[in-house]
Amino acid sequence: MSDLTTTGGASSQAETAEQADRAGRAERAEQGLEFFATCPKGFEHLLADELSAQGVPRVRALRGQVGFGGGLEDAYRACLWSRMASRVTLVLARVDATSSDALYEGMSHIPWQDHVPAGATIAVEAHGTNAALRNTQFTAVRAKDAIVDVILARRGTRPMVDVRHADVSVAVRVSRERATVGIDLSGAPLFRRGYEAARSGRAPIAPLRPDYAAALLAAGGWYRSVRHGSPVLASVYDGAGSLLVEAAAQALDRAPGLLRTHWGFEGWGGHDHVLWEKVLGEAHERAEAAAGARVVLLAHDTRPGAETAARHALRAAGMDVEPTFVDAGEMATRLGRACASGEPLVAMDLSWLDEGAVAAEAAAMSECVAAAAGVAGKAATVVALAKDAALDSALGREADGTIDVLVGQDDAAIRTFDAAGLPREHASVGVTEPGGRQVSVPVLVDASDQFVRRLQKVWRLRRKWAEREDVSCYRIYDADLPDYSVSIDLFQGSELMPARGGRGRWLQVYEYAAPRSVDATLARRRLLDVLAIAPHVIGVAPENVFVRVRTHGKGGSQYAAESRDQRGQAGGQGRGRRDGGRPGRRPGDGRVLLPRGAHLVDEGGLTFEVNFDTRLDCGIFLDHRETRSLVREMMKKTVGSKRFLNLFAYTGTATCYAADGGAKHTTTVDMSRPSLEWARRNMERNGFVSKMRPPEHEYVQADVLAWVQEQRHSKNRWDLIFCDVPTFSNSSRMRGSWDVQRDHAELVIGISRLLTRNGSAIFSCNLRGFKPDVEKLQRAGVSLEDITAETIPEDFQRNAKIHHCYIVRRTA
Repeated sequence: MSDLTTTGGASSQAETAEQADRAGRAERAEQGLEFFATCPKGFEHLLADELSAQGVPRVRALRGQVGFGGGLEDAYRACLWSRMASRVTLVLARVDATSSDALYEGMSHIPWQDHVPAGATIAVEAHGTNAALRNTQFTAVRAKDAIVDVILARRGTRPMVDVRHADVSVAVRVSRERATVGIDLSGAPLFRRGYEAARSGRAPIAPLRPDYAAALLAAGGWYRSVRHGSPVLASVYDGAGSLLVEAAAQALDRAPGLLRTHWGFEGWGGHDHVLWEKVLGEAHERAEAAAGARVVLLAHDTRPGAETAARHALRAAGMDVEPTFVDAGEMATRLGRACASGEPLVAMDLSWLDEGAVAAEAAAMSECVAAAAGVAGKAATVVALAKDAALDSALGREADGTIDVLVGQDDAAIRTFDAAGLPREHASVGVTEPGGRQVSVPVLVDASDQFVRRLQKVWRLRRKWAEREDVSCYRIYDADLPDYSVSIDLFQGSELMPARGGRGRWLQVYEYAAPRSVDATLARRRLLDVLAIAPHVIGVAPENVFVRVRTHGKGGSQYAAESRDQRGQAGGQGRGRRDGGRPGRRPGDGRVLLPRGAHLVDEGGLTFEVNFDTRLDCGIFLDHRETRSLVREMMKKTVGSKRFLNLFAYTGTATCYAADGGAKHTTTVDMSRPSLEWARRNMERNGFVSKMRPPEHEYVQADVLAWVQEQRHSKNRWDLIFCDVPTFSNSSRMRGSWDVQRDHAELVIGISRLLTRNGSAIFSCNLRGFKPDVEKLQRAGVSLEDITAETIPEDFQRNAKIHHCYIVRRTA
């Protein structure tokens, strides 16, 4: 009997506990709890509107977050349905944070045993600082101590800490003298929708984060289009599909959290599983009911791999929607028709444009203007995420509204335009493409039609000259119009490496830094027009246009650009690092590997590697085309040991010409190890590989100035020396600084002492006002013969001072 009584009593107690637990959960679900949803800067009011539209009560926008009240069901809905929130946190208490002890004391009054189930792991994340709590890691540890001590006192066991996969995550936010303590209900950030994992880590385009895509759509009023039925979205640069996925999800009434497999509240002691299943079930029912909804997704993105990335994102997100990819002109036509029956939204992600990506920006602005032409003057909205106001200039109107945000560490803004106020006509110029097709190119400066006429004229003349002379890489335009102060060089791919559909073609555009008297905004608009026009005139894909600005860089020459790549590498002072026998990396068939981003071009019967992505200069100086040919011819006439020395060698193009002229031994000296490796690849690609010991072709990493002085005291002498010096350098890897006007005489004298009895050297520099110290050189027994005029190629005749060139000989 006693056994039955005991059993019945235990059962009754268990039922009572379960009923109490159920009652407590129901009370928490219905009572007025407090929550806050964090979000990126600038999203606060957009997020507040979103939560209000979901029926969440007591919503108020704060700084970096939105507060709201209600029960657990409201919090669950916010977690599942919010597209712009980063996390949702249940507020447990606000405690004193005037010291670490006060924080510990305040947190010790929270009944943590109710929130952390037996056996559950915990983690604490702290944000914010004040005068007493200056280190968030220390704050988190002190808060964790309070939680552990409370649970230890109540249960006699300590909960384990797991910072990576905790069952219960506690958030502590310090602000002034108070700290807000809460339970993170989200787990992983809510912008991790669940489909991102399916994206390839090697995707060519960085995706726009889903919450930013959602904010862009919200600012553009996409929800209104969805509510009115048959919505039309035209996406120009779609963030690798993020804009399309978010737009389709809203149109198909799919909660953004449906693909998530884990939530922060699942291990929390106050979690109501039944209530969550109800909220989740309703979301699935809504998605099923809207599965047949119609949405039109138009997309235009000229970046390689963009269409594939977008379609893959839609499939990974489970969206049975097919976007239509069209060119900008076709998009404008379709948008014009869509305006007759509704108000389409044109959304543009321009956040991928970096400050230095001027060529990409010019092409993007042109595409955006062409696409937006379809809604200009009509009932529609254009919205863009951009890091500057360039789009305002391109569209011919200031944005009607802006929301300041951050993209990474960069300032940006969501810019909205009422399409009814956009001008129907934009300034444009007519361009004849190489195939004879006439196109209209939008421009920012009306006078750019003069640039079109000039470029078309010089391109026609230069192309005929190049074909006649069998030159494939040459200068087309060189500041022919003072207002359009740029140079444009064309590079055509090597015949050894035909590209798909023909040889590759690239444009290298150098902008000469405008004087302070020229309005910087006007100068940039002119540059953008140049970059929009030149690809059409010359027939080069916009993505194959590269821009550099010619300024006096710290460190001088190529070394300033390379210094970032040389951290931790020896500077090569004094005697230098010799490397003659080690071949470049080769695949199994013996070919020389081509680095990522590099291309091959031909010149003078030789093949050279160029790279437009990594530095100011691409690897070959076109103005020295004739100089390199002179090196080859002089080498052919050299008798005796036929030894060649290349100083400040850069990528070793002159060394290749010397070897082609019969040099039996070459020495290539430069302070930059990447340049020397590049020079080796150029030599090996042209068949000049060392096969003996000591090697016929050696590469020395050294400070050239110090190295020359050391070689004067050795027995090493050369029959022909080529020295193309930088104008200025103060590289930390040099002994002191270098100024060509100030220091050239000592260097030339040193070079002359390295010549054989009948040897000669070619000395070159690109300081426009350079004047050699002839008297000092004569006193040292050195003669100079000015050969500048005969070394300036036809395509550089407009800029006859592009370089100075001299033959150096010893007279004593």
